[in-house]
Amino acid sequence: MSPVEWPEVPSKRTRDEAVASDRDDQLRVEVNGRAPPPLWSPAQRRLGPPPESQRPGTNNHQIPPLQFPARHDSLVPPHSPRSAKNGDAALTPVQLARTLEQDVNPATRPFSPSTTTRKELYAIVSQVGEGTFGKVYKARNTVTNVHVALKRIRMEAERDGFPVTAMREIKLLQSLRHQNIVRLYEMMVSNGSVHMVFEYMDHDLTGVLSQTQFSFSEANLKSLCSQMLAGLAYLHHKGVIHRDIKGSNILINNRGELKLGDFGLARFYHKRRRADYTNRVITLWYRPPELLFGATVYGPEVDMWSAGCIMLELYTKKPIFQGNDEIHQLDVIYRIIGTPTAERWAGVTELPWYELVKPKDAIPDHFRELFQKWLSPAALDLAEQLLAYDPARRVTALQALEAPYFKDEPPSPELPVGLSTLEGEWHELETKRERAKKRRKLETGM
Repeated sequence: MSPVEWPEVPSKRTRDEAVASDRDDQLRVEVNGRAPPPLWSPAQRRLGPPPESQRPGTNNHQIPPLQFPARHDSLVPPHSPRSAKNGDAALTPVQLARTLEQDVNPATRPFSPSTTTRKELYAIVSQVGEGTFGKVYKARNTVTNVHVALKRIRMEAERDGFPVTAMREIKLLQSLRHQNIVRLYEMMVSNGSVHMVFEYMDHDLTGVLSQTQFSFSEANLKSLCSQMLAGLAYLHHKGVIHRDIKGSNILINNRGELKLGDFGLARFYHKRRRADYTNRVITLWYRPPELLFGATVYGPEVDMWSAGCIMLELYTKKPIFQGNDEIHQLDVIYRIIGTPTAERWAGVTELPWYELVKPKDAIPDHFRELFQKWLSPAALDLAEQLLAYDPARRVTALQALEAPYFKDEPPSPELPVGLSTLEGEWHELETKRERAKKRRKLETGM
C-alpha cells in the first residue's frame, strides 16, 4: 500500500456542528419569567447602548480599551441560578458574573491596586483566537503590565439571559486547579459584555507546529505528550470530559508548559453510571469512531482518542485523520488503522448508525508501517492503545502515563524551553491568516 497523502490543512477546519449542545443547553437564565436588562451601567442605561464602533471586538484595527472596574460595588451571596420556570427568581447576568467571581481564587488574579476603583484596567492588544462560544483577545493590565487572555462571551443573541453553556464552562473551570489546565482568574462585566479573564499563554499547538524557527527534540515531544495526558488524567479524575481536544485548544507558553484550554463543550460525567450525551461534539478530525457511529452513551475515553490524534500530530506536524464529513472521516480512519471487526470492537454492529455508515470493504491495518519512520516502537505501542477502536480497550490517561514510552524508553521528557527564542506568538488564528495571505498571492500572481 502506498503511503497516505495528507492534504493541506484547510484555512477553516470543519467543526461539523462541534458546538452543538446537549439537551439542556437551550435553557437560559431568566428573572421571573422575563428577560433581564442589558448589562450596561446606570450611566449607559441613561444614554443608551454604546455606539457600534466603541464596542469591544467590532474593529479589528482599533479596538478601544475595555472599561473594567477593578472592584465590584456589591456582591450577591453565591447560589446557583434556577430556571424561572420553577417559580424561583434567577440571577441577572451581572449578578451571575459577580457570584461566579467570588469562587475564583483571589490570589491568582492579576488585579490592579484596590485604590483604582474605575479605570481602563485592561487594554486589548490583539485577537488571538476564537473559542467555542466567544472570541479570545490578548490584553494588558494597564497597572501591572501583566498580559491576560480575555474571552468575550457572545451575548448578541442571548436576549433571554446568560447562556447556560458559558455558565457551565465557568463553573467547570472554578473547580479545576492543575498545572496543565488553563487558569481562570476572574469574571468581568463591561459595556454589555461578559468576559472571562485567563492566564495568558503565548502559543497553541497548531501554531507552534506550523513554525520553522524552532525544532522540537524527541525529549520535547515526549514532554508535551506527557503534559497533555497529565491534564487529561486530572480532568477525568475530577469527573470532567473535555470533548474538544485539538491543536488550537492545547496552549503552550514560552517556558514550554502545556495547558488544556477552551472548556466550552466540557461536561461533568457520572463515573459509575453512563449518561446520555450528544454525539455532535469534538472537532471532526479528532472525533472518535464511536461518535461517528452514533453513540450517545460515552465517557472520558472519547478524549483519549483525540489525545492519540494529537500524539501523532506532534511527530508528523499535521492532523492525521483529515475527513471532509462523517462518512469520509470514517473512510480516512479505515485506510490507516483498518476496518473495525467484531474481534477488534465488541458491539460495534449494535451502534445506532452502523448500518448506515458501515464499511463496504474490509481494509487491513497499516498503522505501524505508516508511522514507524516517525515514532519509536514504544511510542507506536502507546499510540495504538490510544487509538483502539473499542472504547473499553482504549488506554486511560493514567495508564498512558505509566506506559514504557515514558517509563523505560529514553530520552526522558524535557520542557521545550527553547520556545522562548521564537519571534512572535504562534496561534492557529495567525496560522490561518498567513495561509490565506499565501493563497491570495498565488491567486493574484503577486
